[in-house]
Amino acid sequence: MNSYTNMAAGALLATVFVMMSVSIASEGIFHSEVPEKPGFAIVAEEEPAGGEAAPAAEAVPVAQLLANADAAAGANVFKKCQSCHSIEKGGPNKVGPDLWSVVDRPVASHEGFAYSAAMKDFSKGGEEKWTFDHLNKFLTAPKAYIKGTAMGFAGLKNDTERANLIAYLREQADSPVPLPDPNAEAPAPATN
Repeated sequence: MNSYTNMAAGALLATVFVMMSVSIASEGIFHSEVPEKPGFAIVAEEEPAGGEAAPAAEAVPVAQLLANADAAAGANVFKKCQSCHSIEKGGPNKVGPDLWSVVDRPVASHEGFAYSAAMKDFSKGGEEKWTFDHLNKFLTAPKAYIKGTAMGFAGLKNDTERANLIAYLREQADSPVPLPDPNAEAPAPATN
């Protein structure tokens, strides 16, 4: 072997030796034990197999919620929505569609807004309307109620806030839809 080959092999072996020595030394210096118990547990709900969401616990019927709703308080709740939605008659579409007269309006029907495929499917070609019940369930958890919706809002879990918002949305129309009878039986759950 010539001297250059010997030098190259020696340099390679020396480099490997130094790297291994540094690795062993740093492991000894910076070694940390795995804790017996983690500092906090991350709890995440998992969907059952098959992709179907577990049925939610039966909530208070929307008619009963709306019986005590305060539309003026709903105007304050709407402030959470106004960065993405307008509510004026003939108002502009923003990130979301204008919500003037949204109660009892066909789903995914506002002129000039590009709805997600999930919302178009949910609308059943314009047959489905934004009933009080649909609004209540959608505003509770939009992505859980209409899987694949582009609406990034997490939802309103508080029944009173949600009812107040729906009462406010109802009033934002030329002819507000009558409130549902709180004593009437709840409609049978829709099968989607």
